[in-house]
Order: sequence, then C-alpha cells, then structure tokens
Amino acid sequence: MTEFGFIDKIASMCRSLPDNGWEGIGDDCAVLLSGDRATVVSCDMLVEGVHFLRHAAPAHIIGRKALAVNLSDIAAMGARPTAALLSIALPDDAAGAWAEEFMAGFTQMASEHGTALIGGDTTASKQGVSISVTVIGTAPAANIKRRSDARAGDIVAVTGMLGESGAGLQQILSGRCDTPAAHAHMNPAPHTAEGEWLGSRREVHAMMDISDGIASDLRHIMERSGVGADIDTEHVPAFDDLRTALCAGEDYKLLLTARADRFGLLAADFEARFRRPLYKIGHITAQAGLLRWLRGGTPEDVDFRGFVHF
Repeated sequence: MTEFGFIDKIASMCRSLPDNGWEGIGDDCAVLLSGDRATVVSCDMLVEGVHFLRHAAPAHIIGRKALAVNLSDIAAMGARPTAALLSIALPDDAAGAWAEEFMAGFTQMASEHGTALIGGDTTASKQGVSISVTVIGTAPAANIKRRSDARAGDIVAVTGMLGESGAGLQQILSGRCDTPAAHAHMNPAPHTAEGEWLGSRREVHAMMDISDGIASDLRHIMERSGVGADIDTEHVPAFDDLRTALCAGEDYKLLLTARADRFGLLAADFEARFRRPLYKIGHITAQAGLLRWLRGGTPEDVDFRGFVHF
C-alpha cells in the first residue's frame, strides 16, 4: 500500500465518525470555521534516519526544522501560526545536552514566527529520535486556501526556487554537510509571511506547500479540484537540474493557482512586498488528472514523480 493509499483507507474508515465542525483529511491542515474566523491545525513527524541524520546536522538545526515544516503547512492554508505542541522520544545518548540544544533551535524558530509552545509530551526511545509537532494557526475564514479550489485557466505558480534542498540532501549523503545547499536542506525557511499575504488575495484559489516535490504535490491539487495541469519546464526556477527541482521535495516553498487575468498584478505586488519573483510555471486545464510537461509549448515524453514515503 502506498502512503496516499493508506491515507485514503484511513479517511474511508473514519467517515462514520462525527466531524464536530472540522474539515478534516485532504488539505495541509484541518480547518474549524467559527463565524468569520478559522482555526487550522497541522501535525507532522520527523524520524531520525528518515528526515534527519544526527551525525550530519547540529541539534539546534534539527529543532528549527522540526517546527519549520509544520509552520509551512499553516502558511499553505493562508493562515498565521499561533501555537505549537511538541512530543519527542529520546534515546539515552540524546536526553541531555543534545535535547537542550534541540530545544534552543525549536524555540528560536518559534520566536521568529510568533508561535507559542503550549504543551506536548516526552518519552524514552530504544532506537533513534522521533519528533511529532502540532501547530495551530488562525485566519479570517475568507482567507483559507484549499487544494480543492483550483479552476481551469488558473496560472500555476511557486514562491521560490526549487531543488536546492534535494541537491543539499545528496551532498549530505556524500559527506558534504557544510555547503549552502546542505544548509538549506537541514534548515528550511517556511514562507509564513508569504502564505498569510497570499491568503488575503482573492485571486489566489488553491494553495499547498511543497514537501514532496511539484511532481507529486501538484497532483494533490489536481485530484482534489478535479482538474489537470500543463507545466512549462523551461519556466521552473530550478536550483540545479530540472528533475531534482520537480521531484526531490522538502523545499517548503508554496505552490498556488491564481486567476490568469489578475496574475500580473498579483506577481507585481508579491515582488514589491517580498523583493523576489512569484514564478509562473504553467496553468490549470479542464482535463481532470492529466499532468503534461511542456517544453516550448510541446509536450515531452517524461513522467516525473515526486518523493514517495512508502
């Protein structure tokens, strides 16, 4: 069973449960609407040997990343993060100085993004460090962006360069842990300000963060919205090679769709606000489920696929 097959199975098993007002499985966060306000909640895990290597990254950097990947989910919904819960399982060799350094990095990231640590849990581990973080955010209800809101004719865009994290991971695995790309992989910068700002823009329809690579993540928007997409590969802002940019993941930039007739203004306002471009990389089509990779307007016979967890 694939990861998303397993998630679909869980969703199916839970359909008989009361939703108690929550919009659940299917977006970067669960959503609870209350009048004109929304609360969003996201939970992620980081496991030693899968998401980080203790011998390759300082503990404070791992602490920063543990929170950053969850903050990115809040940003993807167009919301502002407000609070976090942290649960961590520690083996004996990480329960002292390593844990303190980890918390220094975690709280540093929390301070940078105005997020309170309000609780959690600690336990022992027999093998490796495991980290679970839950982040809560808020936004005006009208600002919430869902994967299901893409429309045929929308522009597809991303908020930054892609593939640096993937290139950094390959450098780390080859023993080069001190390069700029390796640092970008270990210490991602979530686009929280960008996400909240994009949430306030009515011309932005669907949005999510890029954790598994465009080649996987765009398919989630397509599936939830019942649309297809054409991506112009020559317009993808690739750090290095195109395949890494599209497939490697863990960039934690934002992927969005927006009204074509308003995209020029949106991009100009974004650049004025954040001093860097909003990259147009393609458009949404009405052909549900069809993702085409174009070069010079011509479809290429390639089948890019993003990261698959299992």
